[in-house]
Amino acid sequence: MKIAVYAGSFDPVTKGHQDIIERALKIVDKLIVVVMNNPKKNYWFNLDERKNLISKIFEGSENIKVDEHAGLLVDFMAKNSCGILIKGLRDVKDFSEEMTYSFANKKLSNGEVDTVFIPTSERYTYVSSTFVKELAFYNQSLEGYVDGKIIEEVLNRAKEYRG
Repeated sequence: MKIAVYAGSFDPVTKGHQDIIERALKIVDKLIVVVMNNPKKNYWFNLDERKNLISKIFEGSENIKVDEHAGLLVDFMAKNSCGILIKGLRDVKDFSEEMTYSFANKKLSNGEVDTVFIPTSERYTYVSSTFVKELAFYNQSLEGYVDGKIIEEVLNRAKEYRG
């Protein structure tokens, strides 16, 4: 069984993330979506909320597991006997940054972790969690940017930030 990890902040999970998850499942048998915390970021949704948003979208999918991890991703992967890391790429900037991380992860894992890059679908090249939060903050439609199952939750969180 081929098991892969797809990690990110997912604040909130976007249609772009969803696209990468669905496409990754065409090449692996099981995908562990790992929600991470970056101490440099300010989040709209806490860790449990972000996990719940992803779980809500993929409810009933037996080949997706949503988990969390604080620390080096290669440690999580070793603990879960997983050697495939999925990374989505929107542009050349993403590629440059993720390529560097792929070399580091390979070294830190003693050669056990390989990174598979999946370029985003063209319609999601400009979609990011930051973009979604900005739209939500200004009470714009999120249709096409986040799954319909979580639009209300994202818009409600934006109301809290608007005051």
